[in-house]
Amino acid sequence: MRIAVVSDIHGNLPALQAVVQDIARRGADRVINLGDSVSGPLLPLQTARFLMHSGWLHLAGNHERQVLTQGPGQWSAADAYAAAKLDAEALAWMATLRPNLALDAQIHLCHASPRSDLEYLLDTVEPGGVRLATAAEVAERLAGVSAPLLLCGHTHHPRIVRSAGGQLLVNPGSVGLQAYDDAHPHWHVIENGAPDARYALVEHGPQGWTAALIAVPYDAEPMARLAEQQGQTDWAHALRTGRMPRRETLPGVG
Repeated sequence: MRIAVVSDIHGNLPALQAVVQDIARRGADRVINLGDSVSGPLLPLQTARFLMHSGWLHLAGNHERQVLTQGPGQWSAADAYAAAKLDAEALAWMATLRPNLALDAQIHLCHASPRSDLEYLLDTVEPGGVRLATAAEVAERLAGVSAPLLLCGHTHHPRIVRSAGGQLLVNPGSVGLQAYDDAHPHWHVIENGAPDARYALVEHGPQGWTAALIAVPYDAEPMARLAEQQGQTDWAHALRTGRMPRRETLPGVG
């Protein structure tokens, strides 16, 4: 069983299409999408339509929840743009998605952590920045989930970690946005240092589950220009470079 895992597409359809082509080249038995699929100043409706007809298993991310349950004055700029572009069919599809799912005895899926669609599972935010979560922190955030393989997203940070109990914990990174900053719970920056679209392949074999993190080059310039047209220069810089502009604070998207 080989599974391709995508997450945090954020309306970046060209990045998603590049990942789909790479998955087809490498081969996979199924594809799982861990959410935050459309929010952002790019192509939310076109991305939603692509995903609705993909035949993949999809989760909701925190941004799907926010688009559906918040409103003007509460939305971030990314969510407000998506909400303005999505049609009734796309919104109805989003409403069917869940943020947390025990797929079977082997695999548990969540957008962020099993207990929250906003909690970083494999990273910890401190006043000085972001660090790898300790084994004790991860164990607490797993909330009793014991499946041998757990797939999570949300942070846009590709990671493969083993829990204290030996579980394989995989964050595929972000398909569509390789850097962001956020003020919660402390101001911090996530940067992957390259604009390449990210995803993961997990596979079950004689030794159990294995995982590989994949980076796929694509032409990010059209999406960067589109972000600029919407006044989102931080997105444009992140799309081009995989890094954030060197400024004090910016509204987060994670």
